Amino acid sequence: MEYRAAAAGDADEIADLHAESWRLHYRGAYSDEFLDGDVFVERRKVWSQRLPDPPGGTSTMVAVTDSVIAGFVHTVFRSDPQWGALLDNLHVRADMKRRGIGRRLVVEAARSVITDDASRGMYLWVLEQNVAAQGFYRAQGGIDVERVLAGPFPGGGKAWAHRYAWTDASAVGVEA
Repeated sequence: MEYRAAAAGDADEIADLHAESWRLHYRGAYSDEFLDGDVFVERRKVWSQRLPDPPGGTSTMVAVTDSVIAGFVHTVFRSDPQWGALLDNLHVRADMKRRGIGRRLVVEAARSVITDDASRGMYLWVLEQNVAAQGFYRAQGGIDVERVLAGPFPGGGKAWAHRYAWTDASAVGVEA
C-alpha cells in the first residue's frame, strides 16, 4: 500500500469512492432520492474543484494499491478555534476495510495537523447511525465530546451526529 498526497488526476476516483461510501452508510440521514440520483456527479464536481488547486489550509491523502485508490482522508486545518483541524472525510472501499487502511489514513491526517496547524487539535463528525465508525474512532483515541442534530444534508434530511475529538493530534491511534 502506498500513502501519498492526492493529485488532480485522482479526483474522479476519490469522488466515486466518496459517493459509494455515502450510499452505503448515510441512508436515513441523506435522502434516498439524492443517494440514488446524481450523488456521483455531485461528488465529482466537488473533488474536481478541490484537487487541482487545493485551497490553502487543507490536505488530502490517498491509500493506493495496484493503481486503485483504496481510501482517502481530507483534513481542513484551523477549522474550529476550540477543536482545531476538521477531519472532513475519511472513506475506505468496502472491500478493503479491516486491513489497517483507515487507521493509517487517520494517522497521516494527524501528522499533517501536527506539521501544518498550530492548534494541534483534531476532530470529526460521525453520524449516530454509523456505530462501526464510532467504534473505529474510539479505537484511535478519539473522545465523543458532543452530540448535535446535524443537517440539512445534501438532498435534505437531518440526523444526530457525534463530535469525536483529540485535543492533541499526537494522541491519534492511542486507545482511550
